[in-house]
Amino acid sequence: MNKILNKCSKRRLLDQGKQVHGVVEKLGFRRDLVLSNDLIDMYAKCGTVDFACMMFDRMPERNVVSWTALMCGYLQNSDAKTTLLLFVKMGRSDVKPNEFTLSTSLKACGVLGIPWNGMQIHGVCAKSNFDWVPVVGNSMIDMYSKCGMVGEAARVFNTLPVRNVISWNAMIAGYTNERNGEEALNLFREMREKGEVPDGYTYSSSLKACSCADAAGEGMQIHAALIRHGFPYLAQSAVAGALVDLYVKCRRMAEARKVFDRIEEKSVMSWSTLILGYAQEDNLKEAMDLFRELRESRHRMDGFVLSSIIGVFADFALLEQGKQMHAYTIKVPYGLLEMSVANSVLDMYMKCGLTVEADALFREMLERNVVSWTVMITGYGKHGIGNKAVELFNEMQENGIEPDSVTYLAVLSACSHSGLIKEGKKYFSILCSNQKIKPKVEHYACMVDLLGRGGRLKEAKNLIEKMPLKPNVGIWQTLLSVCRMHGDVEMGKQVGEILLRREGNNPANYVMVSNMYAHAGYWKESEKIRETLKRKGLKKEAGRSWVEMDKEIHIFYNGDGMHPLIEEIHEVLKEMEKRVKEEMGYVHSINFSLHDVEEESKMESLRVHSEKLAIGLVLVRRGRKLKGQRVIRIFKNLRVCGDCHVFIKGLSKVLKIVFVVRDANRFHRFENGLCSCGDYW
Repeated sequence: MNKILNKCSKRRLLDQGKQVHGVVEKLGFRRDLVLSNDLIDMYAKCGTVDFACMMFDRMPERNVVSWTALMCGYLQNSDAKTTLLLFVKMGRSDVKPNEFTLSTSLKACGVLGIPWNGMQIHGVCAKSNFDWVPVVGNSMIDMYSKCGMVGEAARVFNTLPVRNVISWNAMIAGYTNERNGEEALNLFREMREKGEVPDGYTYSSSLKACSCADAAGEGMQIHAALIRHGFPYLAQSAVAGALVDLYVKCRRMAEARKVFDRIEEKSVMSWSTLILGYAQEDNLKEAMDLFRELRESRHRMDGFVLSSIIGVFADFALLEQGKQMHAYTIKVPYGLLEMSVANSVLDMYMKCGLTVEADALFREMLERNVVSWTVMITGYGKHGIGNKAVELFNEMQENGIEPDSVTYLAVLSACSHSGLIKEGKKYFSILCSNQKIKPKVEHYACMVDLLGRGGRLKEAKNLIEKMPLKPNVGIWQTLLSVCRMHGDVEMGKQVGEILLRREGNNPANYVMVSNMYAHAGYWKESEKIRETLKRKGLKKEAGRSWVEMDKEIHIFYNGDGMHPLIEEIHEVLKEMEKRVKEEMGYVHSINFSLHDVEEESKMESLRVHSEKLAIGLVLVRRGRKLKGQRVIRIFKNLRVCGDCHVFIKGLSKVLKIVFVVRDANRFHRFENGLCSCGDYW
């Protein structure tokens, strides 16, 4: 019967195991210690730990195997706390632990992340000389690694008299989880030099280490070794998935796709890794095609995957796909019930410009955490609805939710976008007196932006100079932006010198300084900065805009001439410029163009700004009357320029439609010749 029970345990055959249990009872073997231990093991491995506990409680006699089998059962069923409680209870009995008891207890400490208890068990192991036993030593390494004490794990590893592949794996995984990819790879090389044969876990951890260290070359060498040694990595989802992840993180999408296509059993994680990789490379077509394949497959998407993919739709403002995902999360039982998924849907609606839909979902949520409130506050701030953001910030605290550092950043940013100086100063003061949260440079940057936009430039500069933290490049860039806005060339020059001195190879700094001079009409100084930028071979980030039409994404870059309808787009834009000029008095703001070119060339260069090209496509494709369409949504990776801002305001009045433009800074709702930002962005 022992052999039969062992087979039931290995194959998880609960019904057959229960039948054997019935036979044991009928034949009067209930008091048999070995059979009782086997029954505990069988029930535990079949996931019915309550039956295992019942067997344990009925036993008139228990040995170390009885205790250990039940402890393992609780650990395998994700109840590490009860495992440790049993270990304490066992310590009060006459039964002494063996190496497997101690190993199980150490694993439980690692799962719970409680190193102090693990260190106590380590002491027990040392006193009883079990710390030299490989299974115990390996569990110690694993426990310390999972508790973030990699140094202690390394000390145990270095003192082990005998190491096996599990020892090496535990240590490599420990370094990898600490994102110390270099040390993990050094250990992998040492392991190979000592003749230890890696297994699937070794390879997957080492490939993850390559991802951490951005070591594409070493990763490709490991890939080559897998092929050379005939390792069946395409049949092991963990190894194949780690390889896909490595190539994606190293921006080698062609190699990632080759591996993915050959995987025998694709995991959901591999699917999502590749989808996110394509999205990060702006290859939305491949990302969407893969996502459709995933949805049509038999795989169930978990909360992490759902949140990640919805995050892609949010970042690219893919409203139609986002709505489909919202519907999908409602249909599946594990969808919106997971907080992370619900928060991702909220974020998607906000980033797509649908504040009403976001608010409706937010109010329907059965439970809301600090992330939920922060998403809403951030969203309203980006839309320039600062009063609503402040209202939510106060309501959040009335509901017993304590704001965290990110929430304070969201409300301060909201105050900045809406010019709420009094409220911003109030919340910043509260943050500075908070005992649990300390303000970061980003919080100070929000205040610099808020004060600077309000014309208090000296106060903003004083805040930077007196703050207890070291100013970073970002906060000086913020001050330079408001210097440009208010035409304070003197202060702008000082700030520009600081920026170029601290980050002389950052093209954004040169562009900002040049624009500051151009905005104030200092053309020689502006061109001088541009020449330095060219001489250094630095290139600024290309401006791009995109629009979603009929579930298809159209991306335009500044000066883009590749779209098949580009001639028609230029024609319709010229016609619109003429109408806006005649009806609204629109004149090109040529200080957003180059100074040393002809007037016509200046206008041409402004006409090919990416946001205008995207709008032009909508006008061409939908007809110039737009067939009753009231809202057009355009998205841009950089800040919208002043000329485009003036043009779109005029166009909204001439065509009597609403343009919603999301730029890198905020949302602009253009309606009837006005913008929601109040020309304050």
